[in-house]
This record gives sequence, structure tokens and C-alpha cells, in this order.
Amino acid sequence: MGYKTLCFGLTCILFAYYIYTPIPENIEEPWKVRTIDATIKITSLMVNLFGSNSSLCIRIFDELFSILMKLDYTQPISDENVTVMDITFSDIPVRLYLPKRKSASQRPAVIFVHGGAFVLGSCKLAALDLLNRQTAKNLGAVVVGVDYRLGHQYQFPVAHEDVLSVVKFFLQDKILAKYGVDPARVCISGDSAGGLIAATAAQLIQNDPEFKNKLKAQALIYPSLQVIDIAIPSQRENEHGLFLTKKLGVELACLYLTQDKALPQAMMKNQHMPHGSTHLFKLVNWSIFLPEKYKKNHIYTEPILGRLNPSYSALLDSRLSPLAVNDSQLQNLPLTYILTCQYDLLRDDGLMYISRLQNVGVKVSHDHMEDGLHGALSFMASPINLQLGIRIKDKYINWLEENL
Repeated sequence: MGYKTLCFGLTCILFAYYIYTPIPENIEEPWKVRTIDATIKITSLMVNLFGSNSSLCIRIFDELFSILMKLDYTQPISDENVTVMDITFSDIPVRLYLPKRKSASQRPAVIFVHGGAFVLGSCKLAALDLLNRQTAKNLGAVVVGVDYRLGHQYQFPVAHEDVLSVVKFFLQDKILAKYGVDPARVCISGDSAGGLIAATAAQLIQNDPEFKNKLKAQALIYPSLQVIDIAIPSQRENEHGLFLTKKLGVELACLYLTQDKALPQAMMKNQHMPHGSTHLFKLVNWSIFLPEKYKKNHIYTEPILGRLNPSYSALLDSRLSPLAVNDSQLQNLPLTYILTCQYDLLRDDGLMYISRLQNVGVKVSHDHMEDGLHGALSFMASPINLQLGIRIKDKYINWLEENL
């Protein structure tokens, strides 16, 4: 009884501490935000406090949150506007949304890749089901939500390969014809880590000369776009930020590569890149590509090489850092939409990608949420819904309506 009382008391103290921690004044619905943030941080802290192995602790956190997320999974329930079904494309589970409204012409289509640091999440979550259902209804579009396999059970590049398999399967002439989709009106979208996978898939599809059907657009919502430099200004400013701290983000994402605790420890110090990666630094150099207003008084320093033994060659793979490809691989990319959030570790990934795409002539539309928080799109359904998430959803769908 004493142990349980101590744990309960400690939890209450921690919750009170986090709930009253100051947050930026322009944050909308601050008490909701504080409640979500406190819950995430207390769960993470408790797992670490009562575990002796940091690698094991983060896996427990991953599994605990996976269980909680599954409670939020929705069934494929059709309504008066959209037929919804769970099927497979190329043996990968997908949730398919088919508009019921008759169309005199071929329909647009959206392939959506969910976020979750490669190890969490599903397109079946209530908020993303709402997003994809409304996209199908408003645009009269076929929407494909991809349920790729997650780390730590399936490590890099499994999630990337699953999504690419779905995209290639869907872009076949016979599949597009089956669902009445216009081959010239297909978009790939994603949020957070899903934005990284979507950006990578777009690069591979657009630069593959043997693949006839191309994407018309890509839409990336607060995307992660590189793992090379973990000391960019947004990472520094939001290291202990709301919803997603740097430590939690790094530890979760590293599960997609390894369960060795040495990698996240090195990454936190920006000492994770192997020898032979110097040529990549210029492609993600924030002092070159970041708009002046976001540089502030930060001083650029290169990542430190060769401190990690063994080194991870996967860190050199452009599929983990679509920001770090040469200009020639960016020139063929489609019309692009990027949404960034001010209070987000990943803010500067998106801002740098905008600069690099515009530099090679790709047309880019950008929405920046001055009160934005990473992951807000996941909070659009009960029990906690954020107006910020709804505003992000509306901006994304409005852009699709106007451009797809």
C-alpha cells in the first residue's frame, strides 16, 4: 500500500509541476495543451524511473503508447458520403475511402502516410480517420491510408518499402482505372515521420525513368526530413518543448534503426554521423537554407564525425534524409505543400526543404502556424480535441481542393 501511495503522490506532484509549467502566451487552449503535454512527459518519466535499462525503457514506452493508441482505433464504418474499407495493396494493409458522390470525370486521389516516429501510430486512429474521411468527402477523392509495419519490430527500411510498394501498386493503370482515378491527379501526403516517408517516396517515384505514372503533388505536415544534424535552431529552442521533446523524439526514432542505446546517446550530442558523411553537411546546412528570422543568434557548428562505434551506414541513406539529396533529385519533384509549426523540433527541416525546392524551381506553398505544436493533427477527436489540429486539417484540405 505504501509503495502505491508513494507512486500516486509522485505522479500528482509531477502532473502539477508540468501543468503549471509556463508555455508561450500565444498557445491556443493552454489547459488542454498542458494536460496532453503533462500526460506524455509523466508517462515517459515514469517508464524511465522504474526501469534500469534506458533502451528497454523506451521500448516499454513505445509498447505502452501503442496499446493506448489501439484504444483509439476506429472501425472501417461507411457513412452517407464515403465508403470505407480495410483491404491490402501489395500485401500492405490500407484503409480505403471511396466517395459515394457520382463524378462525371475521373477523381483525384490522396495517399496518406501517418506519423509516429516510425514506431507508433496508424491510419485507423480516430483523428486521422476523420482527416482522410473529410478529404475524400470534400474533394470527391479516393484516399488511401497506409498502415506500414512499425519499428522496433520492423527496422529500416521496412516502413519506407511498405509505403513505396503501396504507391507503386496504386499508380498502376489497372488500379487507377478500377477506382476511377485520374492518373494526373494523385498526391502523396504525410505528417511528421510520415512526411519523411512521403517525401522519400515522391523522390523515388519522380526520378524513376521506368515508372510512367507520376505524382501531381506532395503535402508534408510538420515533416521530419533529415537525421544528419540534430543541432539545428528548432532542435535547440524546443529541446524540452511541448508534446515532443528532443530526447523522446530521438529515442523513439532510433528504434527504427537499432535497439542499441549508444545511437540515441550519440545523436543527442550530434556525434552520430559516420566518417564519409561530410559531403552531406552542405545539403542540410541551416546557416545557408534557413530564413534569417529563424537563425536568431544561433551559431552553426558541423556534426562531429566518427564518435559512434559501431557506426550505422543507414544514416548515410537518403531515404532517412530526403532533405540531403542533390539538386538533380529535387528538380523533378511535384507541386509541394509544406506546413510548419513554430514550437516544433522539426520546424527547420520543413523550412530548409522549402528553400532547397524553391532554389531548383519547384513550386511550393507554405503555411506556418505561429502558435503551432508538433503532433496537433492527432488531437482532433474526443476525449481531447485541439482547435489547432482542426485549423491544420482545414488548411491542408483547402490546399488540396485548390491544387489537386
